[in-house]
Amino acid sequence: MPTRSSAGILLYRVGPENRPELLIAHMGGPFWAKKDLGAWSIPKGECELDEEPLDVAYREFREEIGSEVPKGDPIPLGSSRQSSGKTVTIWAVAGDLDASAATSNTFTMEWPRGSGVLKEFPEVDRAEWCEPDVARARLVKGQVVFVDRLLAALEHASPLGPGLAGAEG
Repeated sequence: MPTRSSAGILLYRVGPENRPELLIAHMGGPFWAKKDLGAWSIPKGECELDEEPLDVAYREFREEIGSEVPKGDPIPLGSSRQSSGKTVTIWAVAGDLDASAATSNTFTMEWPRGSGVLKEFPEVDRAEWCEPDVARARLVKGQVVFVDRLLAALEHASPLGPGLAGAEG
């Protein structure tokens, strides 16, 4: 059986005091409804065997955030194997959008469990911009590595990073 894989886009912008802000998404559905820490994700989705991961990343961003990825050069942040065994590959893109306007596609599941009632839930129930330290606390554990990889890539891009003097490490 082939390893399952997902691909996604970590959108970032320069916020107050030239500090980076990252767009992360709170997972929808009843399991995540009352959770905050460890209940957020980088917008991403599963790859089919014949799909290019970067194409999947752009599609999943559009489906989970409800808008196109802003134009910009994707920065590869590599892959990481998650505790579920799935491999996640992420690219970062500089850009801005209104996080409060995010709208997601939906999924259907039986809820409450064992009730026989099917209900529809958004894959993502909200998106927010946050500083890297907040993203580290909110993201599911296996995705935190991408925050650190992005900060390292931005720091390496120029002596101060692209407008990121004093960015967290």
